[in-house]
Amino acid sequence: MNEANILDQTAKLAVENIGGINETSVAFAPGITVLAGRNATNRTSLLRSIMAVMGSDDASLKADADEGRVELSVGEETYVRTFTRSDGSVMTGGNPYLDESELADLFAFLLESNEARRSVARGADLRELIMRPVDTDSIQAEIQQLERERSQIDDELSELDELKGELPKLEDERSQLKSDIEAKKAELEAKEADIETLDADVDETRAEKQELESRLDELREKRAELERVRSDIEVQQESIESLTAERRDLESELNELPEAPMGDHDELKHEISQLRDRKDNIESEVSNLQDVIQFNEEQLEGSEEAVTSALNAQDGAVTDALVDDTVVCWTCGSEVDEESITRTLEQLRDIRQEKLETIRDLDSELSQLKDKQQEYRQQQQRRESVERKLTDIENEVAEREERLDSLRDEREQLNGEIENLESEIETLETEDFSEILDLHKEANQLEFELEQLESELEDVTEQTNSIEERLTEETQLNSQREEINTELKDLRTRIDQIEKSAVEQFNDHMDAVLDTLGYENLERIWIERVEREVREGRKKVEKTEFELHVVRSTDSGAAYEDTVDHLSESEREVTGLVFALAGYLVHEVYEQVPFMILDSLEAIDSMRIASLIDYLADYPEFLVVALLPEDAQALDDDYTRITEV
Repeated sequence: MNEANILDQTAKLAVENIGGINETSVAFAPGITVLAGRNATNRTSLLRSIMAVMGSDDASLKADADEGRVELSVGEETYVRTFTRSDGSVMTGGNPYLDESELADLFAFLLESNEARRSVARGADLRELIMRPVDTDSIQAEIQQLERERSQIDDELSELDELKGELPKLEDERSQLKSDIEAKKAELEAKEADIETLDADVDETRAEKQELESRLDELREKRAELERVRSDIEVQQESIESLTAERRDLESELNELPEAPMGDHDELKHEISQLRDRKDNIESEVSNLQDVIQFNEEQLEGSEEAVTSALNAQDGAVTDALVDDTVVCWTCGSEVDEESITRTLEQLRDIRQEKLETIRDLDSELSQLKDKQQEYRQQQQRRESVERKLTDIENEVAEREERLDSLRDEREQLNGEIENLESEIETLETEDFSEILDLHKEANQLEFELEQLESELEDVTEQTNSIEERLTEETQLNSQREEINTELKDLRTRIDQIEKSAVEQFNDHMDAVLDTLGYENLERIWIERVEREVREGRKKVEKTEFELHVVRSTDSGAAYEDTVDHLSESEREVTGLVFALAGYLVHEVYEQVPFMILDSLEAIDSMRIASLIDYLADYPEFLVVALLPEDAQALDDDYTRITEV
């Protein structure tokens, strides 16, 4: 959307070949502009031209022209909308004021056919109309994503709590290990002192002593190597067990996945194609209906004056026809009541609306089928991923089992070598050396046990440091969780706030307008926001609805509940306009769209039209109203008036 500060600036509009207009230029001052004139004076075509340059598609190229153009200039900003006929269809281009016109079409461009304005008379779903511009699906998806993120953070915080509980145990274990290491060192020092004492007392040959020490050192190395091999065997066995468990889980998941998830893909694709074709056909019908409706509206305005004049000329009463309530049918040439044509147009508009609702239903069904197609695709991808993982696990298990066999062979070999060394040491032992040899063996064992204790202490210290490092994340995680909770609260209340605001806006403005217009015995018209349980598919869900109430009073002053069907045409028109105003304010349309457009107010009497326009004028920067001359007379003379288009 292009946002321009156009407050207090005159807007200049130039139109060529739009609706029933050949060419015209009009200037709009901020505030109220009244298009005063009889029917068939191209007032609606001018209003649709404004809508077109703002970005709406509810405008058409003149029937006998190949090109059309609308240009809006405000200060230094200029916006253009072009129409070009090619191969039987009309293409639009240019740079309109709005990139997306849905809000304006619903709540600012209030022609007779406006959906929000006609909602009361049609008994439409008022909540759906108010909430239509809100992307509730996107909001719900965002809520689900945030809930997943919060759940992940909760898991991490829970894990940190568990780690906190492990710290005291690890500290105790570390203290105990330090104490055991000190005791073991003291024991080893005592053993080494005993060895030194015996070394001084025992007279043996250097060769024998060196050989014994060599064998004892070798025995110690072999035992250490054996311990390493045993540890490697345990690691491989644990890894194989873990991989086997993972393989079972993947095989179980694979069994639950469909054999051929994409098997129904072609059928789904065909069904999606059929629905798209059906939607295209209905959209084509809607387009044709719009052309018919637009053509007839232009005929009622007098956009085909040449045809009408020719047909009327056969009776020689051209001047009389301009003020007569009958018109000449442009299809058969007979005279018919204008009201009959208007009723037929209303029926065509209802048919168009029904087809638009069918298109929305088809869009919903297409979305569901696409979701199912995506689900099949994801299942196929998951199946392929699981099969790849299973293959990788099989290969890794085979490699680890091969490594395990090799380690077991190595263990057997080391056991044999250790037995041989022990046998050699026993042979070298003599009565004189038995005590010192025992001391050496005990010292070797103490050194081995000391290394194990020191290794365990390193592991415990590493675990403690790792946990303490992880715990530094707790503050950040809690902060992230609080931010997510704030976002979730905002998202969950956003829809609720819009609904409540819409109801409040309607009720407040309806009370004010009824008080201003003074309808006899009509006490109040108000909307109640109610929760109802409805069935969607096989389950029941809570759904919010807007229920419209009408309260009247008797001659004696007693109030009673009436129905919308009993509202007069004037009352229905006013109610529909106030509902559109509620949507206009709730969605802050005035921040995006400087124009509000009104047409076809004949069902309301002149004085009430004047009061209603004065009331609405407080909100848009430009309020452009098409009125009959007698209705325009009731408005303040200071308002800008345009009598010729």
